[in-house]
Amino acid sequence: MSSSVFTTYLQLGFHHIFNLQAYDHLVFLLALCAPYVLQDWRRVVALVTSFTVGHSVTLALATLNVVRYSPALIEVLIPITIVLTCLLNLARAGRAASRPTTRRESTHLLLTLPNLLAALFGLIHGLGFSSYLRELLGQQSRPVLELLSFNLGVELGQLLIVAIILLVGLVLLRAFNVARRDWLLVTSGAALGIALTLLVG
Repeated sequence: MSSSVFTTYLQLGFHHIFNLQAYDHLVFLLALCAPYVLQDWRRVVALVTSFTVGHSVTLALATLNVVRYSPALIEVLIPITIVLTCLLNLARAGRAASRPTTRRESTHLLLTLPNLLAALFGLIHGLGFSSYLRELLGQQSRPVLELLSFNLGVELGQLLIVAIILLVGLVLLRAFNVARRDWLLVTSGAALGIALTLLVG
């Protein structure tokens, strides 16, 4: 029975991240990874880990009814996180493309402003995830197994999305000679446009 519940919520979490109704999270991941390419994988892992820590905390707290929030406010705050991330990306586009991470730098990757912002924005996105999960759970008060498996499913989906973004970037940059700055501008500009549409819609 436990394994069946675990598998069910694992799949629900994985598929939710690809659900068109949750595309704002997909857009945020696009904006988050836009400044990086495959050779920057250490930075990307640190960045996504920071986001994961943030949204895992609020997903658990909200699902277990430890914190309460306004769903309408979260619907506004999520596109704001995308807008802010895109604006930071566009500001970076004016500078030289970031160089690959060296082994010496890798030990300091967690303590960076982008990672701190990703963790902070993750707190907001976690509340968004919790709205969907609480609808699935109904009246269950201590859904620990469901919470863990759903969160793991979301993480697996996120990793797949990030891998796809990095691979698409690699193909465009290497095979089609797209400039890294152009890739950053186009992806961030597209994410920014979608986020602004969500805000005014």
